Amino acid sequence: MSEAARILLVDDDQGFLTLLSMRLSAEGFAVETAYSGRECLQKIEGFLPDLVISDLRMDVMDGMELYEKIHKLMPFVPVIMITAHGSIPEAVAATQQGVFSFLPKPIDRTQLLELIHKALEQKGRLPESLRAHSEAGFVTRSPRMRELFEQLKLVAPSEASVLITGESGSGKELFARAIHHVSSRGQGPFVAINCGAIPAELLESELFGHVRGSFTGANKDHPGLFQAARGGTLFLDEIGDMPLALQVKLLRVLEEKTIRPVGSTLAVPIDVRIISATHRELPQMILDKQFREDLYYRLNVIHFNLPSLRDRREDIPLLAESFLRDVAAKQKPGVRAFAAGAMELLTAAEWPGNVRQLYNAVEKMVILSPGPIISAAHVRWCIGSEALETPSLAEAKNQFERDYLIETLKKTHGNVSKAARAAKRNRTDFYKLMARHNLQASMFKMGRREEEAVE
Repeated sequence: MSEAARILLVDDDQGFLTLLSMRLSAEGFAVETAYSGRECLQKIEGFLPDLVISDLRMDVMDGMELYEKIHKLMPFVPVIMITAHGSIPEAVAATQQGVFSFLPKPIDRTQLLELIHKALEQKGRLPESLRAHSEAGFVTRSPRMRELFEQLKLVAPSEASVLITGESGSGKELFARAIHHVSSRGQGPFVAINCGAIPAELLESELFGHVRGSFTGANKDHPGLFQAARGGTLFLDEIGDMPLALQVKLLRVLEEKTIRPVGSTLAVPIDVRIISATHRELPQMILDKQFREDLYYRLNVIHFNLPSLRDRREDIPLLAESFLRDVAAKQKPGVRAFAAGAMELLTAAEWPGNVRQLYNAVEKMVILSPGPIISAAHVRWCIGSEALETPSLAEAKNQFERDYLIETLKKTHGNVSKAARAAKRNRTDFYKLMARHNLQASMFKMGRREEEAVE
């Protein structure tokens, strides 16, 4: 069961705040409250909300001033503003400045939950049963990917062969699994083989099978992947790497709907759907006589070309947070989220290895993270400075100072006196540094059980 989405409520009306907190807690959300904008900023990095709901008009710091500070601290956290009737024009202006949406008082329960679900969907934290545009492991808000998924739903029920192209690591096998999952064959097996990873002399046997004694080492009959995928889907990854001699045999199989295992004279009927994929330019390979044109047209009845990750950067925050939750659940439950600025670095990186490279990078970040929050400095170290823009010296110093304070306070569990001694600064100076970076000791007073989970 996935972790409950975290909502931080901000309002200077304590009665209203208590009532709204109880209502959202009853809906299954993890709720934290703050009675002012300042208290919100003190709690936000310790609580790491998926969504902030704030009153627009508050004393000392109003909702828009708070929003600007939240946006600088955690730019990917959506903010919903609660407004009185007379401040609706201000709320409309707020949405034009980046606020996710506004909600007029008195609050309608249905409208409130609808807005929360939309905001969490944008951040990739909507509960699985309510999440749109999540197919067989894909999470996206890219218009291009959504268009491809709409086409997928039309194509999946047919038996037509599908060719998926795209750069290495762009998710071709995951997309093939989504087609299989939605199709009438979804209850059958999905069998995948990388045609470029198996020696040419063994690939035929892997695909079509062999009979005992057909070659040295063939000590028993082997059915092959076409038979293993019976009633389901056979995914031929990197089809462009298949040897020409085997391409001829594959074409015959597709035409006759039968296979002949190596060493056998008997034809065996097959019942599979073929989905193939490649990162190579098959039309150019046809011109270079490296790929058969007739096989190409057999495989390319329906064509999907997946965009690279750099062409759908809006998906990077969704994917990174999804990968973090997945890796942390399996390997390091104490790691909870990306800190301020970390996601901006991830989104700005080039990712030549696409989704696969992003997953590997997040896995490395989680495993090597010294605490529950992955800092911007940690992201920079893990993915390499060559993939990122170089920050100014002032920015680098400021980020290092903030990360240093956080790590020191983590180690002392929020004990400022111990942290100041460790940093060789007097306590007054240390408090000033904390204030400069908007840090509070209470953010780091971790319970022993949680501390052990992080370690």
